[in-house]
Amino acid sequence: MLKRIVIFLAAAMFFVTAAVNVAAQDVVMNSAETINQGNFKLAIFPTVLFGKNGGDSLTGVAGRFGYGFTSRFDVEAVAATFKGLSYFGVAAEYWLIQGRNANVSVALGGHLTNRGGGADSSGIDTTLLFSTSPVDRLELYGGLKFAFDKFKNSNNSYTMAHIVPGIEYRLSADLDFLAEVGIALNDNSRSYASVGFAFYIR
Repeated sequence: MLKRIVIFLAAAMFFVTAAVNVAAQDVVMNSAETINQGNFKLAIFPTVLFGKNGGDSLTGVAGRFGYGFTSRFDVEAVAATFKGLSYFGVAAEYWLIQGRNANVSVALGGHLTNRGGGADSSGIDTTLLFSTSPVDRLELYGGLKFAFDKFKNSNNSYTMAHIVPGIEYRLSADLDFLAEVGIALNDNSRSYASVGFAFYIR
């Protein structure tokens, strides 16, 4: 019980810090399988947003903190922080198809993005995920992720779209290693690379 409380407080501090810093674009960083029922998840991912149109790349950190409500449904808080860019949101995921060789899930959520200089925005996210396990402990996944944003105090809006291939490798019963690349599909999006770990508390 004490272990769960410590992990929860550490996660809460991370997400509050990420939300208030004017300093993110979300990452997927999970397969189509949801969090096991009754389990908590804490994940941290160093991330690079690649530069575009002559701009510099940005390095930062993204994270997720979630809970498995049923064998098919979980909810995660998501946050990321970079220089001049911060992101905070919540996403719910439902496991549509369960199987060792074919898993499909869909996620829906909302977020706030702070870029500073009056360019803050909010929006909704949706992700379709497919994953398969070719060998024991290893999952290959692919996602199609969309974010539909509207600028604060403005009628202007934009859409971000990514295709996201990645891997998830189980190091132990409670620890996974993940790595993915987000490939931008339109001019509003930035490609990224992310790598890190997900820790599960039973």
